[in-house]
Amino acid sequence: MPHFNIVRESKPKNTFRVQYVMGTYDLQTDNIVERFEGGVDIPEKWNVGLIVGKSGSGKTTIAKELFSDFLITNFEYTHDTILDDMPKDVSMNDICMALNSVGFSSPPSWLKPYSVLSNGEKMRCDIARAMLESKEMFVFDEFTSVVDRNVAQIGSLALQKAIRRSNKKFIAVTCHYDIEEWIMPDWVFCTDDMTFRTVDAETQKKNKPKLKLEIYETKEKEYYWRMFRKYHYLSHSFNKAARVFLCTCNGELCGFCAALPFPHPLKKNTWKGHRTVVFPDYQGVGIGRNFTNYIAEIFKSEGKTYISTTSNPSMIFARKNDPLWITTHIGRTSRGSENGKIQNKHKLGSTSSNRITVSFEYIGECKR
Repeated sequence: MPHFNIVRESKPKNTFRVQYVMGTYDLQTDNIVERFEGGVDIPEKWNVGLIVGKSGSGKTTIAKELFSDFLITNFEYTHDTILDDMPKDVSMNDICMALNSVGFSSPPSWLKPYSVLSNGEKMRCDIARAMLESKEMFVFDEFTSVVDRNVAQIGSLALQKAIRRSNKKFIAVTCHYDIEEWIMPDWVFCTDDMTFRTVDAETQKKNKPKLKLEIYETKEKEYYWRMFRKYHYLSHSFNKAARVFLCTCNGELCGFCAALPFPHPLKKNTWKGHRTVVFPDYQGVGIGRNFTNYIAEIFKSEGKTYISTTSNPSMIFARKNDPLWITTHIGRTSRGSENGKIQNKHKLGSTSSNRITVSFEYIGECKR
């Protein structure tokens, strides 16, 4: 059991201002000595830990004492895109997987410099970068301190899933107690009273927070598309003939999905997913999957066939592993090609051609 007994003493110079404050408030020298003593009995098997307590209770001091080699310090971001700030010895496939795994699934934002990202995106970017480093454990001080509480909660839920999938170890250090139920820690150390406790899997499952999704159709298509279009991974274009659905999570707008009639050669009355976007701060917790499945079920209940074609790796992975969908076609885009040969192959942006696309059909509860 790692035990600590930390004494932190400040010795200010005897200036006029110091004398004034000590005299006015009748302070003694021992008033500026802090002591932190306790123990952290970390279990052998764990993935997520939480150090929580009020400001000034010693969270950062204790984290530095016990886990100094694993603290995430301020990463340097100096390039024009966050992609080029990721570790140089890591493949692009691993970088994309890490960003997607923490719920940062907005490729247009990957092409931006770190400085212009939202606070929620910065938090996820930092975690993805830490996961790509060689260390098996990392500690994040002031976790969720600079994001609003709804984003902090959703982000925590997404991040703990990513950490467990990667089988790494992550410790969040925060003054926000509401994070506990969302980050679902295996152990908690509270610096308010220096107490340590473990959290078993059954308790985690029982306390797992519920996301309340509400989905409805809207006629104000273009108005809402303007809010979401910059986050779409492929295109800002939008067909006005589409039916448009919106999704809210715990009362906050988070998703946009459009569908169009599709002239299927074999199946009449077919509709196809046209544009699906989930705000970056709400990615990584299954909202997109549940949102689109609900819409597909609406069309199925109306006697329609609902299909979807995507080149988004995260969406392809989710659909392939979802029994409600079947794969109907795997191919490559041909835009920008001629006679099977990719044109302008030396020009930036030509990689949008010849990318893998996968088509799916929604079958609902039917067996494959």
